[in-house]
Formats: sequence, C-alpha cells, structure tokens
Amino acid sequence: MKRESDQDLVKTDMQLIEEVRKGQRSSFSELVKRHQRGLLRLSMRFMKDMDAAQDVVQEAFIKSYEKLALFEGRASFKSWLYQIAVNTARNKLRENRYDFSNIDDVNLSISATAENSLVHAAVSEIIQKEVDRLPFKQKTALVLRVYEDMSFAEIAEVMECPYDTAKANYRHALMKLKDVFEKQSELRKWTEDVGGFFMELNTKFVEAE
Repeated sequence: MKRESDQDLVKTDMQLIEEVRKGQRSSFSELVKRHQRGLLRLSMRFMKDMDAAQDVVQEAFIKSYEKLALFEGRASFKSWLYQIAVNTARNKLRENRYDFSNIDDVNLSISATAENSLVHAAVSEIIQKEVDRLPFKQKTALVLRVYEDMSFAEIAEVMECPYDTAKANYRHALMKLKDVFEKQSELRKWTEDVGGFFMELNTKFVEAE
C-alpha cells in the first residue's frame, strides 16, 4: 500500500476554501496561518506602524471570510487576499486614522540580494523615503514585484487593472528611484563599487521594458 508523503497531505488553498464553504471553519484558520506573515509584511510597507498594519491584516481576513462565497478562483487566493489588504490599507490611509510620527523608525527592507550589499544605513534610509514618496499605485506595483516577488499577472489581479497598467506603474516607480540615484553621483558610485542596490535597480528596470 502506497504511503502518502507529507507533501501529499498538504492541502491547497482551494481545498481549504471548499472545506470552509462546507462549514469547516477550522480550515480558514489554516488559511490565516498560511498567509498572515506575508500579509503583515505587505501591510507594513504601506502603514509603517505595527498596530495599523495588524488592523489591516485583521480586517482583510474578516472581509475575505465574509466574501469567501464570492471567490471564484480565477485568481489565486493569495492575490485575492492581497487585493483586499491593499484596498483596506489605501482606505485607512485616506481616512487618516493613524499617527505616523514614527515613520522614519520603520526600516523598509529590500530583497535579500540587495539587502546583503546595503551595509550603510544612509542608503536604506534614502530608499525608504523615496519609495514612500511614490504615488500609491506605483508604490503598490513596486512592493508586490520587488518585495513580494509577484508576477505582473498577479500584480494586475491585486491592483484590479490590466497587465500593461500594472507593468507601467512598476516601470514608472523604478524610473523615479533610478532618477534619484543617478542625480546623487557619490551614492551611485558607492553602490556600484559594492555591487549594491543601484545595479539591482538597473536589472529590475530592464525587466520592465
């Protein structure tokens, strides 16, 4: 008799969703466990405050549970959940509910490859401030692509826009960051010397062409 491997026993998001629809609420707890870290990380990019980010995560999960019957599975559950979280974050920012006086105390980390080369705090600070200055749609596309490693198709699903629009927002965000680094010659030289973020930015820019 063939023994199931641990991998075989891991249920897909869709299988868990079907169980929830049949009344097995514990299966939604598994979905929460599976996606809460990523959702909190995403929310922190926008809210810059742990309490506010946790509020976004909680609200996103509540909304997704309440609307689960409407989920058709045309996009992945992750993309659908991230779409809810991004919209929730945008609404909260518009409402100005939170005091972000400590925004500079929150470090906006970058992808692992670039993070290893950013040994100077000033570079990280510049990146954070410039990303925070981006228009919401451009920032969303950049965060989902660079930090969450989503495809442009997935980004389009989260942002509820055409594929080309998602890619264009990402490209415009990169152009603005690239412009900042090109104008600061000393910073550009330093990052090129250590193989840092500016060189990665050029690589990212090529993929957006």
